[in-house]
This record gives sequence, C-alpha cells and structure tokens, in this order.
Amino acid sequence: MFIQTETTPNPATLKFLPGDIVMDSGTADFPAVETAAASPLARRIFAVGGVTGVFLGRDFVTVTKADDQPWDHLKPSILGAIMEHFQSGAPAIEGKADTTGHASHDGPDSDIVVQIKELLDTRVRPAVAQDGGDITFHGFDRGVVYLHMQGACAGCPSSTLTLKMGIENLLRHYIPEVIEVRPVA
Repeated sequence: MFIQTETTPNPATLKFLPGDIVMDSGTADFPAVETAAASPLARRIFAVGGVTGVFLGRDFVTVTKADDQPWDHLKPSILGAIMEHFQSGAPAIEGKADTTGHASHDGPDSDIVVQIKELLDTRVRPAVAQDGGDITFHGFDRGVVYLHMQGACAGCPSSTLTLKMGIENLLRHYIPEVIEVRPVA
C-alpha cells in the first residue's frame, strides 16, 4: 500500500491519501482523542502521540498535530498507523456511522437555508475537501449564516479569509438575504 501525503493551507495539518475509500459517505471529525471511541482508525492515529485531531473524508484522512511536534517525527508513525488500519480490515467507523453534515433548520427561513446548503454542497465543500477539510451549515439567523469548520479548516490561518472573502461573497451574491457568514466552534 502506498499512502500519499499533501500539505494543506493549515501548517499544523497534513492530508493522507491511502488510495482507498475511507468513508463510504459523509465525513467524521474527531477534534480530540476522547471523541474517537467509534473509530478504530482515529484511535490508532491518536495513539501515535502528538496528534490533536483526526478528520475522515471519502478518500482521505486529515491529521492535525500539536504545535510543538515536528512533522518529520510524526509523519512516519502516522503513515504506519494508517497502513496497519487498512491491512487489518477494520472499518473506519464501528457501528452506525455518526457522520457530520448540515444541521437541520425548520422555520420561516427554510427556503433560504435550502439554497445555502445547496451552494455549500455544490461549490464550497468540494473545494474545501481538496484542502483536507469540510464546512457544514450550523444555522441561519437574521441574515447571518453560521458555519462549522472541520479538519484542515479548523484553526487554519487562512480560514477567516476563506470564510469572509470566499464563502460570504458567494452566498451574498446568490442569496440577497445573507448579510454575513460567521464560524462556530
């Protein structure tokens, strides 16, 4: 098995491409070891030490490291953990996958929310996945769209610029009711 790696705009995050399907559908975000109970793959990666986050996409694994850990020391161990996982035949997620996605929204603005989600799914999420992350809808209130940033996007130095100059401008262009876009933790 040959696993490729790619840098992301976030210097604390690397994207690992195992050349195999990681998640059949959706994504899964594990921002801390305590959240990885349902994922044998994420648990194995966290066991390396110095890892602060694991994000699973369709065909990639994004790993975030602690600031004081150099990639030169972590990368070989992470590659080994991913390789061991795929050779074991274990699933990425055990049981029913609790994959992340858009939050539901009922109410008077539901038609606007449908448009927001459609634009996110067709124009934003595929581009963000190329950088090893994901952005999902969290809420809409009085013209403000709240988005949840995951994987390489969470904590990325350029995420604010992406959010404000890219996503906000896109949504405002197509949906006049959108005034602003804000991230949620």
